[in-house]
Amino acid sequence: MRIDTAEKKPSLDQKLHKPANHLFVFLEIFAREGGIQSYVKDIFRTYSGLNVGCQADVFLLRDSLDKSDPLEFDNLKFHYFQNKSPQMGRLKMAGTLLKFFLQKRPQHVYCGHINLAVLIQTLCQPLGIPYTVLTYGKEVWEPLNKSEQSALASANNIWTISRYSRDRACAANSLNPEKIKMLPCAINSEKFTPGSKQPELVEKYGLGGTKVLMTVARLWSGDIYKGVDVTIRALPQIAAVFPEIKYLVIGRGDDQPRLAQLAADLGVSDRVVFAGFVPTEELIAHYRLADAYIMPSQEGFGIVYLEAMTCGIPVLSGDDDGSADPLQDGKLGWRVPHRDSEAVATACIEILQGHDQRCDGEWLREQAIALFGMAAFKQRLQELLLS
Repeated sequence: MRIDTAEKKPSLDQKLHKPANHLFVFLEIFAREGGIQSYVKDIFRTYSGLNVGCQADVFLLRDSLDKSDPLEFDNLKFHYFQNKSPQMGRLKMAGTLLKFFLQKRPQHVYCGHINLAVLIQTLCQPLGIPYTVLTYGKEVWEPLNKSEQSALASANNIWTISRYSRDRACAANSLNPEKIKMLPCAINSEKFTPGSKQPELVEKYGLGGTKVLMTVARLWSGDIYKGVDVTIRALPQIAAVFPEIKYLVIGRGDDQPRLAQLAADLGVSDRVVFAGFVPTEELIAHYRLADAYIMPSQEGFGIVYLEAMTCGIPVLSGDDDGSADPLQDGKLGWRVPHRDSEAVATACIEILQGHDQRCDGEWLREQAIALFGMAAFKQRLQELLLS
């Protein structure tokens, strides 16, 4: 009779109920709104529901207590280091971190941005504390300086949001792909839901009796990769098939005058509606105005595609970026060369004709939730924390 004396690895359930002491360090999550900030908040909300044994401290370099979101969780304690002098704020946080490491010896440190990675490596390595670096997109797509590359290479793990971001980061910075773990963005299916077009918004934007294309994006001159200008260039070709077409652009920024002039030059000013900034709480009603969500962009992931799909809206993205993940390599939407206005026009016409399964709003919503809903996100985060 053979007796197996090898130590059995603890099961996932056993790990879940073992007390854990974690530390998260981020630049900010309350001082501004954005995709990264929403993603981090999803991490915290999910972390708080994992199990009572998980406890974490959260250090926030650029946030202050008086400007914080009312995120209150029994197992998360927030520490704020905003200072009028950025250098002083960073020094104060570094000192507090060192004291915290020496006194409490966290089980694992999660560094929320490449700009903090060198500091975390400097503090963690001499003490033998393992750390993970969270990455998102463009901040790691180009070669980093040697100290930042070293901080990534020395990390126990690197988290990222898409295969594209992983591949770009590895190619640019000679990283080991096996060290990189996936934690894609998540969608709240209770918040983003299908619904009818609100008459007051239809009237406000002059959308009565029209087919509506929509984009949600910052209109910054540094963000022309979002593809709003490409979609405007596609409008004459689309209008030849759908004369009632209009393009609703949600967002603000210094590139709007150029975009408006482009629309005028192409004779489609009456088809382009610049809605300006729309608060997050009003965004869902605006998604419901759309017959198609169009953003031929270059994204690290593209949470807006998931938001649209979960509202039952078909989507179009670029074909060389992180949108491959939410669109499942084209299974859930149209992917076209991101600067090709003719390809955008052709795809928009196909979407508006509505003969493809990818136009089935109910099916789209089901697929998006199954792959990227909060339940899937919780499972992935749980596995990463316990690996």
